[in-house]
Amino acid sequence: MHARTKGEHVDFSDIEVNQDVLERTNPVFNTAKMTLFQLIGSGNQDAAALVDKLGLTFEDTQNSATSAALPEQLVVSTVCMESRYRTMAKLAEEARCSVNVDLPCGYTPRAIEFSRKGLRFIGLDIPAAIAEAEPAIMSLIEPDRRDLVSFAGVDATNYESLEEALQDVSGTVCITTEGLFMYFTDVEIGALCENVRRILTKHGGVWFAADPEVAMIYAQILMAVCGDRFMEVMANAKRLANEKSDGSLGNNSLVVRPQDAEGSMRAAMAFLARHGLNAERMVVCDHMPTLSSLDQLTPQQRAAVEEALKRCAFWKITLADGAQELDTTQYAAKGFGVSARLSDGVLRLVLTGRLDTITSPNLLAFYEKHAEEIQAVDLDCSQLSYLSSAGLRVLVMMQKGCSGGVTMQCVNEEVREILCQTGLDTIFTILE
Repeated sequence: MHARTKGEHVDFSDIEVNQDVLERTNPVFNTAKMTLFQLIGSGNQDAAALVDKLGLTFEDTQNSATSAALPEQLVVSTVCMESRYRTMAKLAEEARCSVNVDLPCGYTPRAIEFSRKGLRFIGLDIPAAIAEAEPAIMSLIEPDRRDLVSFAGVDATNYESLEEALQDVSGTVCITTEGLFMYFTDVEIGALCENVRRILTKHGGVWFAADPEVAMIYAQILMAVCGDRFMEVMANAKRLANEKSDGSLGNNSLVVRPQDAEGSMRAAMAFLARHGLNAERMVVCDHMPTLSSLDQLTPQQRAAVEEALKRCAFWKITLADGAQELDTTQYAAKGFGVSARLSDGVLRLVLTGRLDTITSPNLLAFYEKHAEEIQAVDLDCSQLSYLSSAGLRVLVMMQKGCSGGVTMQCVNEEVREILCQTGLDTIFTILE
């Protein structure tokens, strides 16, 4: 890597991207570690074995530096997790597709369970999660079953990374999504829908998503269990999730809002239709196996939870009949590249292609290698086609790390829309 160049293409080959850089680029995956203890609370022995392999502790995964999970919150989280985890697995098995694709796979033991049943499984997540989870999970799978399982680090908004991960797939795919939508902006969720549509068009199959109504499911179960303490426990749960992910959980067009369930549900269905997809609600209680976590509740609480789950659903998403071909160039990868020049303390960068979960760790590692020499960053975005949450996080780190901050120029409409949706258009200096 040559920082003092005259606009030459930067070669990242000698820049070390370690686990620390991966985690700081996209720390939202830390909330996935919370799910293992929630599964343990429902009696899942594979989750207990994974916790031991990963060396995780209850304190580190459930609590943050300033907040601790309340007792009722832990019970509700366990019920929510078991109902989601086991019901989604049941739906996937009943779909009888050739390959089960978990996006994101997180740290859950689903690969272990599916391999035990002789089912093909591909786990996809951001590189930081895969680097940590894959070795531990694979070590717990019987040697003669390991060829049924594979993992890959991807960016869900980057079709090329998904296509590469699925390059050896033949036959239909069943995609399952749990715990992803709430971290995305509308631009990112639109890219995800386009990518899933392309995968289903190529392979056939189905997409099961717990995410559209996950907030409503959690609120309904929390209300059934906590009663008058609902608002207190809900506020603490949201605060913990935000702190563990180092960000804010937000809303987009595919997240059904409990305060306007009917209206936001129609909007979500319409959003999917615009992306050539059709959704069918699968009511949770109609497909849910018997849950051991319900034994932790009083008879009254259990009855209230079971009644609540009659009003909530996971979504079965398929290709819409007669959907028109849409322009996917907005989301296409164009080969990420950087040209750099450092002069008088100003780092001038020309970014090309996508700055996303896959590419942004390289930029962060490069910046931090030369941070002591950098007083300001000037970005030429004329060739930047896409900017994900991970890319934005790196730019914010640069903004905070140098006295002169970050200046962006030649920002196209797509990138500007992303900046506006996240509110970061007010943080950086953007030149017209």
